[in-house]
Amino acid sequence: MRSDTEKHHYYPLFLDVTGKECLVVGGGTVAERKALMLLKFNASVTVVSPKVTKKLSDLAGRGVLRLLSRRYRTGDLDNAAMVFACTDDRDTNGVVREDAAKKGVLINVVDKPKECDFIVPSIIRKGDVTIAISTSGVLPMASKKIRQTIEKTVTKDYVAYTRIIGALRRHLIDTVPDPSRRKAIMKSIASMEVGDVVRRGLTGMKKTLGEELS
Repeated sequence: MRSDTEKHHYYPLFLDVTGKECLVVGGGTVAERKALMLLKFNASVTVVSPKVTKKLSDLAGRGVLRLLSRRYRTGDLDNAAMVFACTDDRDTNGVVREDAAKKGVLINVVDKPKECDFIVPSIIRKGDVTIAISTSGVLPMASKKIRQTIEKTVTKDYVAYTRIIGALRRHLIDTVPDPSRRKAIMKSIASMEVGDVVRRGLTGMKKTLGEELS
């Protein structure tokens, strides 16, 4: 745990949690939000709490997540890649924190950045575009305001753009064996305006590629 005066430095990264065991300790609205976000990114989610929200109960009933309807136990962390301590009981959160440290499991203690190995940023997700915003735990409300500002600029054109560019990249990998040549072509495409790429569409861009390759 960091001292109260130590400055926080968080390394930004995007973590693939697909199929990974993620534990949420707590069953209230905060725990629900954490579980839902993990499920959006295809994690294998287990919630531990004697009482949970109706939404969490429904998800467990449908087999979308695993629910342990009891208090937290140390063994619950076995095989977990990360854990969220979301209870309103400081002692329970403290035990989870200690256990996570012993087992080398990354932990987020809600509303206690000094006790966290990682913090969860404010997220914009549209199609394949994911943007994460953080104020390093200083003021989450500020992250939300910044997110709302950026969100207005990330239009559906950017979603279409990434879809087209992704398809073109796969097409180039299949048709252009020389990595240096592929890189040069992708650099040329990347220099085009987003709106121009979207207006041309995948068919039009493939035609442009054909001219580049001729």
